[in-house]
Parts: sequence; structure tokens; C-alpha cells
Amino acid sequence: MKDRVRVAAGQGFWGDWLEAPYRQVTGGPIDYLMMDYLAEVTMSIMQKQKSRDSSLGYAKDFIPLMERILPLIVERRIRVTANAGGVNPRACAEAVAAVARRLKLAGRLTIGVVTGDDLLPRMDELLAGGHELRNMDTGRPLSDVRDRVLSANAYLGAAPVVDALARGADVVITGRVTDTGLTLGPLMHEFGWSMSDWDRIAAGTVAGHIIECGAQSSGGNQLIDWQRVPDLANVGYPIVDAKPDGTFEITKHPRTGGRITVAGVTEQLVYEMGDPRRYITPDGVADFTSIDLEQSGKDRVRVSGVRGAPAPEQLKVSIAYAYGYKAVGTLVYAWPDAVAKARAADRVLRERLKDLGLEFEAILTELVGYDSTHGPLAARATRAQDVPEVQLRVGVRAREQAPVERFTREIAPLILNGPPSVTGFAGGRPKPEEIVAYWPALIDRQQVQPCVDVVRV
Repeated sequence: MKDRVRVAAGQGFWGDWLEAPYRQVTGGPIDYLMMDYLAEVTMSIMQKQKSRDSSLGYAKDFIPLMERILPLIVERRIRVTANAGGVNPRACAEAVAAVARRLKLAGRLTIGVVTGDDLLPRMDELLAGGHELRNMDTGRPLSDVRDRVLSANAYLGAAPVVDALARGADVVITGRVTDTGLTLGPLMHEFGWSMSDWDRIAAGTVAGHIIECGAQSSGGNQLIDWQRVPDLANVGYPIVDAKPDGTFEITKHPRTGGRITVAGVTEQLVYEMGDPRRYITPDGVADFTSIDLEQSGKDRVRVSGVRGAPAPEQLKVSIAYAYGYKAVGTLVYAWPDAVAKARAADRVLRERLKDLGLEFEAILTELVGYDSTHGPLAARATRAQDVPEVQLRVGVRAREQAPVERFTREIAPLILNGPPSVTGFAGGRPKPEEIVAYWPALIDRQQVQPCVDVVRV
């Protein structure tokens, strides 16, 4: 058993900084590179891609990234955990394997593939078996929207990642494995933690939570004293430096920008936290009120004291379904009377939509630069006559596409037949977009069977 394991965050979401993984691999010693790609809406996007082309459905930018770092990973014996597989982990693994062969790494790389989270093919079977998959917020049964479901994925935990690593995987590619499981899995594997060692499971979960959003815990997107965060252009992504007893430090590579402080780590801890006493994952429950943080050195925060509780009997299921259509249009009005002009344009637009007999579920107007961020509070704090420019932003939502399409044709004419001084028509005429709605549900753990395959390149 190792006496320390270093897990480095390389991606915090699909679209994160592509330089980060390379810098983590080359900036200093690490044992694992963890890359988190998935959010709730991401799965539905990937499912649409797969429906058009069965070879797609994963984070495509993961492949050129791996092509860049695979030789370094093999040379330095760094292992990778990533949920870049989306709804098609096998295709993602095959693409990485093809890259490895092209780089002449055959015989030197093993890829683990974790599946079993995708419940869409089993949806009717599950509903017929009495699993109603009721919306956790509204209580409605999924049968109410079954014909519009686009994706359905159960959240898997660290166990299949541990299995893949135990079977020799150098790169583990998963579907909807939790963000925290990508860090917890390597710690469980290397330290031999039991699946029921709830305090250590909770500690590894907290470690994963702190680094799951990339640089958000090392200086990026931080509110506290943000102007003094050094060298964000060269920001270092966080690294978990863990010990077998469940204690760990958050740090980053030397000579990188950003900062690791108790305040910054605390900000990340409260991100998407919910009940601080019960941070629930498929692996166990972490009590965030038990966490002790200590500034143990420059850019090092020690985390200890984490307490845990047993894993839940149910798993969360992230379901996406088609809801309707939306469109958003913008116009920029200049001083003088910028706010008054924008409000007048909004009144004209709404009256014209009403005269056309168009019906929408919602029409939302914001004056960006005046009241869009803080609403009436900002409006009261700002004298309208002092605003040099304001962006009128109008969005509509409807179940059918036709009224939304007509709205997109009504906003542009305001440039010439509405109030004066339009200075920008951002992006041209807006286009209708399909709305993907989120449906959170629970399912008995026994109904979800993770599967681990190993591909030897």
C-alpha cells in the first residue's frame, strides 16, 4: 500500500481549459489525472448525438487531448479516470485505443470501460415493473412525460472505477459516474479502503468534491478577495495529496498561478452542497460539518476529521426530457434615456405579439446592465438617466415551435420601427431552440448493475 496518492484535477466540465490536463501531467509528480466532463444537461446532448450517429455520444475533445498526453502518461505511469464516455463509453474507449495504436503504444496501455448507468433502453421495463421514477421535486410519475424522455442515467459511484483499476486499467473511461467517484476510486484502490469504511469513504468523497470543478478551488471563480488572486492566466489546477488514514491536503504545482487557501476551499465545499450534514453519494454520506480545514503551508490546505455514514439504498437518476421551445433576442440601446428606450421597445414588442394572437408559457424581459443580475435591487440603486447603454434581452417559451419562430421575426424590425439608438443586434435574428427539462428521480440500487470491461491496446 502506498503512503500517499496524488490525484490531480484536469477538467471540471465539458469545455474546460484544454491546457489544464497537460500542465497537470508535466508540472510535477502526480499519480492520477481525474477529468470530470458531465453535467445533467450534458447527457441529453450526448444522447442526441448518439441517436444521429451510433459512434458518437461522448466528449469528443477528450480524444485529441488524450492524443497529446498519452505518451507522457505511459512514460510517467500516471493513471487516468474520466467520465468523458457520456452515453457511449465503449465508443470513447475505442477512439482512445485507436489513438494509442497510432502513437505506437500497443502493449503498453490498458483501458477500463464502465457502463450500466444508462437506463434509457430499460425505461419501459422499469416502469412496467412498478418503478415510477417520480420527480423528486414535484412527485409526478415519469409516465407523465415518458414519450418525451431523451436520456436517463443512474449515478454510479466509485466501486466500478476501483474494479477497473484492480484489473489493470491505466485509463478508466466511464458513463455517469459521480464527479466525486473519479477521485474516491483511486484512493480506495491504492489504500485498500473497505466499501463500508464510511469515514474514509466520506473523506475521499470530500476530496473529490473539492477538486471536481477544477480551478474553482484554486483561485478561479472565487468571491473572497478575488482581485488579489495571483496570475490567473497561469492558474494551477488543484491536486489532492492523500494519506491512507483519510486525511489529505489540497495543493497545486509550484510556479503556477491562483492560490490554495482555507477560504477558497471553503467556497468550493459549499458549492452544490445541500444539507451540510448529509452530502449523499452512491458511495456513502459525508458530514460536511465535521470537516476541519487548516492552512498547512503556502498553497496547501489540510483537510481532516471527516465523518461519514452508510450509502443510501437508492440511487439518483438524472432524466432529461423534451419540454418545448424557446428563443432569446437582444437589442442594445444607447444614452440618452437608454433604460426608457429599452422599456418602450419591450412594450411595443409585447403589444405586437399580442395582436398576432401568439401565446407563450412565459415571456421574460431583462435590461442587462441595469436590472438583470440583481433585479429591482439594482434598479433602485441605479439612476436610469446615468446608464450609458443597456441591452434589452427578451426570451419566450412555448410548447410549440410556431409562436417561438414568429417571435424571432418580430424583434429585428424594432431596429428601425421602434425607439431610437439601437447600437447592436447581437448574433442576428435569434433561432428557436428545443428546451431540455430536468427530471430527478430515485431508483432502488439493486436495479442498477455496473459493468466493467477491459480493453488491452
